[in-house]
Amino acid sequence: MQNSILLSGAKFKITIQRLCHQLIENHQDFSNSVIVGIQPRGVYLANRIVQELKAILDVNKVPSGDLDITFFRDDFRMKGSLPLSPSSTNMNFIVENKKVILVDDVLWTGRTIRSALDAIQSFGRPEKVELLVLVDRRFARHLPIEPDYVGLPIDSINSQKVIVSWAETDKKDQVLLVNEEKN
Repeated sequence: MQNSILLSGAKFKITIQRLCHQLIENHQDFSNSVIVGIQPRGVYLANRIVQELKAILDVNKVPSGDLDITFFRDDFRMKGSLPLSPSSTNMNFIVENKKVILVDDVLWTGRTIRSALDAIQSFGRPEKVELLVLVDRRFARHLPIEPDYVGLPIDSINSQKVIVSWAETDKKDQVLLVNEEKN
C-alpha cells in the first residue's frame, strides 16, 4: 500500500479554523444554530469545531450534540451475522426551527448523510440543514448530496481509501489517502 498524507500538522489546525470562520460568517453567535456530529468519526470533528468556535467567539457554550445513525442506514442489515453495536446519541435539545450543521469527517457516497437526515427528524423539523465535512471525496456520490463547508476536496478513485486520524484516538491529526492494492 502507498500512503499519501493529504493534511497534517499546522495545515490540519488551520483547516479547522477556516471552517469555523466560515460558520461564523453564516451563523454569527449560534443563537439559532446547532452543531451535530455524526457518530462515530464526525463527532471528533464536531468537538474540535465547537472548541475552536468557543475560543474565537469567547463564549462558554456552542449548542452541539452527537447523532447515531446506525438504524437509519439503508445497509444496516448487511453487516454480516454479528449483532449491531450502535454508538450513542447525545442530543439535549430539539432542532425545531433551528439551523442544523451536520458534521462528518469524510463525504463519499452520501449514504451516511442521507441516514443522518432521517435520524435528525426524530428531534424536530429544522429550519435549515447544512453539511460540514473535513474531506469531500468528489465524483463518487450515489446520492445528490453536496457539502456546504469543505475542509479538503479531493479527487480519488474507488480503490483508494481516505483515513482521518484524530489525536484523541490515533495519537495524531492527519488525513491519509491509501491506495489499496488488489491481489
